[in-house]
Amino acid sequence: MKAELLVRQRTRLADGMFVETVIWRVPEPVRGSAHGFKYRLALVVEGECVLRYDNEAGKGDHKHLGTVELPYRFRDLDELVDDFWRDVQGWRAS
Repeated sequence: MKAELLVRQRTRLADGMFVETVIWRVPEPVRGSAHGFKYRLALVVEGECVLRYDNEAGKGDHKHLGTVELPYRFRDLDELVDDFWRDVQGWRAS
């Protein structure tokens, strides 16, 4: 099986603010992850990534809140997307 692109989307939230979502189904887990997805969900404001969930090879599942990197417990894609959007709403409310 080859990697399969499931989602590639950019959503404009306001002037200078957007969310970019990229999710792939991969034939083998990315090194450091235990599931069959490779993903990057990012909130970009004025050209700066202020929030990102990803599973970069070797680092496994984690999220970035500004310059802070925290582990993330991946359960499934629906919960990943829900958790990310909850953080987006929290960031926008702060």
